[in-house]
Amino acid sequence: MLRALLAAGENVDLVVSRASRLTLLDETGISFRDGHWEADLREWLARGADGKPDTFETDLSGVRYWNAGDLAAGPSSGSYPARGMIIVPASTACVAGVALGLSKDLLQRAASVTLKERRTLVVAVRETPLDGRTLRHLVTLDDAGATVVPASPAFYAGATHIQDLVDFVAGRVLDAAGVAHGLYRRWEGRLGGGSRPA
Repeated sequence: MLRALLAAGENVDLVVSRASRLTLLDETGISFRDGHWEADLREWLARGADGKPDTFETDLSGVRYWNAGDLAAGPSSGSYPARGMIIVPASTACVAGVALGLSKDLLQRAASVTLKERRTLVVAVRETPLDGRTLRHLVTLDDAGATVVPASPAFYAGATHIQDLVDFVAGRVLDAAGVAHGLYRRWEGRLGGGSRPA
């Protein structure tokens, strides 16, 4: 997602929540530290989704990092210039916080600002199954103008590696945000009048 945003010429204001740091450490073994965010981000990007080293070098000059506890950061204000916001992956706790307008950290505050300013907000919820409370929170976000994109890969795009599935989800999120990319093969229909998947 980050690579595709930068490749599309987008500047990125990056906020890594406390929960995301714990998930990153648990799933990849990488610690994400404020004081070393650029080195930690490079280490994170150097691994593909399948854990194999990725030789693609990412220019991080378009990334501005904000501490999740900094409620005075640029993205906490509606006057800060931004096209929109993507929350990926969004935990159910994050979904609830944004839906209820809690603004307990910069991530939630920036999402509230994004909604009030009528900017694009894409929430890529990753957890499953979803209970009634979370479904109601997701409907609240949809009603407020957010786009909810479940992190559900499709298999019609010809995936042969885990990275292909990750790229598909990232691509669908970028589609919702209006960012051009080439992360997956798009559906072009089947011979014989087959229907197109949603």
